[in-house]
Amino acid sequence: MEAAFFDMDGLLVDTEKVWLDIETEVMARLGGEWSHEHQTHLVGGSMERTVDYMLGVSGAHVAPARLRQWLIDGMVERLRSGVVAMPGALELLDALRLERVPVALVTSSLKEIAEAVLHYVGRDRFDVIVTADDVTRTKPDPEPYLTAARLLGVEPTRCVVLEDSPNGVAAGTAAGCAVVAVPSLLPIEQAPRRVVVASLTDMSVSQLRDLSQLGS
Repeated sequence: MEAAFFDMDGLLVDTEKVWLDIETEVMARLGGEWSHEHQTHLVGGSMERTVDYMLGVSGAHVAPARLRQWLIDGMVERLRSGVVAMPGALELLDALRLERVPVALVTSSLKEIAEAVLHYVGRDRFDVIVTADDVTRTKPDPEPYLTAARLLGVEPTRCVVLEDSPNGVAAGTAAGCAVVAVPSLLPIEQAPRRVVVASLTDMSVSQLRDLSQLGS
């Protein structure tokens, strides 16, 4: 295993609930209503997709850039009060660091939002950070994971991606990586070079190494 790539929202930290709260508040400003079902359409997607979807659902005539800023400001303000790590995430991350396995954070969130999370999680836990601002195509396109591999100088087929969403899993698979999926809002099926677990407490560094070697 040459490297491990961690998703952020819903995998490293429990921000999906925060996203739901902020999206609900912003939708109210647009004069519409938001639900858990609406959120499932957006999990693991980009900010642009979220903005377009919310404008479509609400029918509001608000500039996309303004709506985008409402979402960013709401998330950053909420995250400044602290974040909650997902079970087993920091422990597995630290175990990888102890074994000197390079680690990247690869997220579809914007840099401002990622920085708010990293303030609490610790930027020094990661060798490379790849956000939506660093790529032209976000997940499910493989570009974010291929970018992380290039920055670390590693071969994607010898790396493991840790994700919680179908979009993220698709991106990791398309990049040629093995995948550990911890489904959050949407189900994810087992597949070759993919392990689906209920929590990262079920994974160890040795298990990640074994997975990275399957079919590589």
